[in-house]
Amino acid sequence: MKDPLPTGKTLIFILIVASIASFMSSLDGTIVNIALPSIGEAFDLSTSSVSWVSTIYLLVIAGLLLIIGKIIDTIGLKKIFLGGFAIFVIGSFSCGFFPELLHSFNLLLISRVVQAIGGGMMIVVAPAMLSLFMPGDRRAKGLSLIMLFAAVGMALGPTLGGYLTEYLSWHWIFFINVPVGIFAIILGLIVIPDNKPDSCPLKRFDTPGAILIFVGLAALLFAFSEGFSLGWTSPQIIVSVLLAVIFIGGFIRRELHYDNPLIDLGMFKSRSFVVVNIVFALLYFTFAGANYVLPFYLEYIHGFSTANAGLILTSLSVGMMITGILSGLIYAKLVGRIKYMVMAGVVLVGVGYFLLSHLSPVTGLGIIITALSMIGLGIGVTVTPLTTLIMGAAPPSKQGMVSSLTGLERYAPMTIGVAVYNLMVIVGIVISVRDSGIIYKTPADISPYILSFGFDLAFVISVILALIILALCFFIKEEKAAEE
Repeated sequence: MKDPLPTGKTLIFILIVASIASFMSSLDGTIVNIALPSIGEAFDLSTSSVSWVSTIYLLVIAGLLLIIGKIIDTIGLKKIFLGGFAIFVIGSFSCGFFPELLHSFNLLLISRVVQAIGGGMMIVVAPAMLSLFMPGDRRAKGLSLIMLFAAVGMALGPTLGGYLTEYLSWHWIFFINVPVGIFAIILGLIVIPDNKPDSCPLKRFDTPGAILIFVGLAALLFAFSEGFSLGWTSPQIIVSVLLAVIFIGGFIRRELHYDNPLIDLGMFKSRSFVVVNIVFALLYFTFAGANYVLPFYLEYIHGFSTANAGLILTSLSVGMMITGILSGLIYAKLVGRIKYMVMAGVVLVGVGYFLLSHLSPVTGLGIIITALSMIGLGIGVTVTPLTTLIMGAAPPSKQGMVSSLTGLERYAPMTIGVAVYNLMVIVGIVISVRDSGIIYKTPADISPYILSFGFDLAFVISVILALIILALCFFIKEEKAAEE
């Protein structure tokens, strides 16, 4: 017999703890970057070395998401939620306290790995919890709220990190997680029901599959994130790509034949399910790439300070927040016509990229803010229906599995998007001034008009991708999983 869904205040508190999990995991993905120079000075490190504080967090999360999703379906949401926040709190405290005490950068990286394990558990739990415990007519509203908190976390990260680093110290970007995490653990312990999954016991967990997907994804994301700095033909990158192909290929082969897989590849027999997942991943790919290159445009071409550039970029997150609130309400009124809601969001995103594809040193700030706002509004419109469609296509016993898939489709494309967009900007610059010796100069020494060609290329590609995404939306169908 199916356990009754929680109602009333319990449901509200569940929504609160899920939102906290979404907020904290997103916040920690962006709050660290602004403090990297201070951390580098503290340990006397180069820019490339200290960047591993950020990179290792994303690599571990992406590699673990599918594994965590399967564990959730096996032992239940509540244990993973409480365990994830506890690990996250321990990792956060360790990041802020022990590396400075023992003056060990390696200890900071180890602590970030611990923090990433907890962060990965939080990322998967939040949507899975709402999908399992919230009734169908309110699920979209709940998912839109946690996506809103994720957007707020991403937006606040650089600003909050900057203030904490400047007025206290870089340690506090980690310490701030501790009291919030303890509060979430206490609240989760009280309000989250004990769900009893029907799936196989943990002793039948697919350990070889977990190793294959972790190593494969970590190698793939390492190749993309470090390819530019190490050289795309360097031995490390070539070996990483080969490892990714071998291990991910081995994972797919195993999952097709194992009776208790980490991810049920049978779900991808549905063309609509495949399309929805591709659209979701491509949107985050373009979003992360644009978010990465725009600060360089604002600082190098327009001459804005880092603080002012960050303030301008918040218009993107504000757009996400506005439609993030509204999208859950709109979704409920468009059942049966959800793909049109997604298409409207994609059109907004495409128009924003089109405006950005005409960047120059004299582009008005109003045009830039309008473009960023449209991209944010479009992403906010699309994320809720896409997430709800993906989660709704899976039965209750596979909610953790599919929730981990949506997390992977955010983090992996975002990591790859940063590397690809960085490469596109460089290629655009080189094409525009071949044989000029420009590749040996720093960005500050290059003419702003020449630099702008690189950004133009990146956003022209974004417009093309938006058109491809829009075409894919015509194949979206609303599919509901059969009750088990």
